[in-house]
Amino acid sequence: MSAQTTTDATAQYDDIDFAPLGALADDEIITHARVRDVRLPSGRVLALITLDNGRDHTRPNTLGPATMIALGETLETLKARADAGEIEAVAITGKQYILAAGADLSDITKVGSRDNARLIAQLGHKVLGRLGELGVPSFAFVNGLALGGGLEIALNSTYRTVDASAAAVALPEVFLGIIPGWGGAYLLPNLIGIENALEVVISNPLKQNRMLRPQQAFDLGIMDAIFPAASYLEDSLRWADGVLGGRVTVERPHTPGRIERSVKWPVAIKMARGMLESKIGTIPRSPYVALDLLERAKSGTKAEGFAREDEALADLVTGDQFAASMYAFDLVQKRAKRPVGAPDKDLARKVTKVGIIGAGLMASQFALLFVRKLQVPVLITDLDQARVDKGVSYIHDEIGKLEAKGRLDADAANRLRALVTGTTDKGLYADCDFVIEAVFEDVGVKQSVFGEIEKIIAEDAILATNTSSLSVAEIGARLEHPERLVGFHFFNPVAVMPLIEIVRTDKTADAALSTAFVVARGLGKNAVLTADTPGFVVNRLLAMVMGEAARAVYEGTPVAEVEHAFAPLGLPMGPFQLIDLVGWKVAAHVQDTMVRAFPERFYANENFHALAQLPEVVQKDKGGRVTGFTKPAEKVLKGSVGSDPASAETILRRVQDGLAREMRIMLDEGVVPAVEDIDLCLILGAGWPFIDGGASPYLDREGASQRVFGDSFHHPVIRGIGG
Repeated sequence: MSAQTTTDATAQYDDIDFAPLGALADDEIITHARVRDVRLPSGRVLALITLDNGRDHTRPNTLGPATMIALGETLETLKARADAGEIEAVAITGKQYILAAGADLSDITKVGSRDNARLIAQLGHKVLGRLGELGVPSFAFVNGLALGGGLEIALNSTYRTVDASAAAVALPEVFLGIIPGWGGAYLLPNLIGIENALEVVISNPLKQNRMLRPQQAFDLGIMDAIFPAASYLEDSLRWADGVLGGRVTVERPHTPGRIERSVKWPVAIKMARGMLESKIGTIPRSPYVALDLLERAKSGTKAEGFAREDEALADLVTGDQFAASMYAFDLVQKRAKRPVGAPDKDLARKVTKVGIIGAGLMASQFALLFVRKLQVPVLITDLDQARVDKGVSYIHDEIGKLEAKGRLDADAANRLRALVTGTTDKGLYADCDFVIEAVFEDVGVKQSVFGEIEKIIAEDAILATNTSSLSVAEIGARLEHPERLVGFHFFNPVAVMPLIEIVRTDKTADAALSTAFVVARGLGKNAVLTADTPGFVVNRLLAMVMGEAARAVYEGTPVAEVEHAFAPLGLPMGPFQLIDLVGWKVAAHVQDTMVRAFPERFYANENFHALAQLPEVVQKDKGGRVTGFTKPAEKVLKGSVGSDPASAETILRRVQDGLAREMRIMLDEGVVPAVEDIDLCLILGAGWPFIDGGASPYLDREGASQRVFGDSFHHPVIRGIGG
């Protein structure tokens, strides 16, 4: 390994004055570094640091300025003790279940200037870098959650062990619009190789912030040893004693050699760059900054790597994308957990059995989720036994896959299978407390099935509709007890997407609404309350996006140019790629619904339905980007497409202004209580990027809010320090 490991990596920070960071620490919950000496079986003395902020596991250890300064002082004391021969090793671990959840983001958002942002990066490098410069070996005992700076504590240490039950190990910074800035971008690729580092630093954060399980971290070479929770500290101390005495040899097969650096490294970077451009475009800054840091980490010293991270972090922390990301992060971490408008949970009916009307793919996905998360009996029905059997078979197969992956043991898998039953006999709904439909998106069909089921279930049982855009009140208009009906709109794929839109009609009772929120939480979902209005929140705004894309195509703009014009929105996929994902029939139906409701604001074309009949409508490249229409689609479009193509600027401005206008109207109509709820829905239900903060901060910054209604959604506008 060419990385510098001598004691001068942090020397560049020795004369820096960190006093300006004191103002950021006023409200900091300090994570204390408590030290005790441990005499190992060999007689050697190891100084064990335990990080602990004095709170329970719901408030993880974080690393704010005051915490870091105090930790630095502790490490300086330990270095002096090591130099004096009093200790032969240092180890660092955390309070129960948690090492550290990284930097204190509330402090970073108050940074105030680029100079202060650089100071935060430099302080982290100075303090954590000392773990590799103590004059004796350092050990990180990763006993629980280790995110961002928490994992960088481990990376800066000489050796690392991990508790097999630790909640997660990750470098999530790119997801938040920044980069691993306390050594991660330099140390990780030099430890586990460039391909593995690209996965951890860039790919995983862009996959809905995917994190590593302890075994994965060990397999990748991030951790040197993994031990069971019951004896984790004892095993780690024994292992460390073995390392110190030479009885345990630490092998690191993933550490890159000369050939990887000269050949594999540049190839991996080039492929990653192409993947990023294909998947996310070029608007998000942090993935590309991280990529550049990883590329340059193949050579040079650790001190140089740290200095590059200092400048990169300072640039990103003061930018618009990080400001929007912090707004989005706050929504997901706080507002999503305390839904505005949710009735008292004590009003909720206890759910001991769930009924699902339908046995198709969506219904089967519902059943799998309900049985896994609630672990109560789940009943599915359909018009004929063959459909029912197919649905039950799908559910059993999916449980089997979870068992094969080790996510369920055999007993748990068999127990879940036994809880799922299917029948054509709707009389078995009699003892269900919560019944949800997953039938064809037609008011008449939904009214019919609910009318039949209502005669069977108990008077206080809850009915839920998964409609994506129809009026919940109209669906319940023929019910004897419409107060029991609630909208319960999932997003596809059901198991992955974290949002449920809970829809209240004028007649929905608090008990029904409360039950819906409690069930959503039990399913591991975040719920947002919306009024009963066409498209609710997510589909109403996506219909605006898809409608403007369709308008441009029917004007004569090539589809690839339309996709490119939408790139600045930062959506996870272009509009036609999105339409292809949700299905052209569904998209046509949603557009029709919105145009019927708001003909002056939404665009639809009858030709949509003709396209929806085709097996394939668009062509895609290997990266999944839409490049054009298929020949059958071009034939259908012939004669319906104009000859006045719109420019990319015109297309983008139309969709920006359309979104700003619709969001302002939704707020005026009381569809949701606040613009924060709209952004939360877009982030959780449509994958709208954190770097936009949902939509409203982006629309404010781009001037769309001012153009449309002469004001902004936020006061002040959410911008970076340099904005």
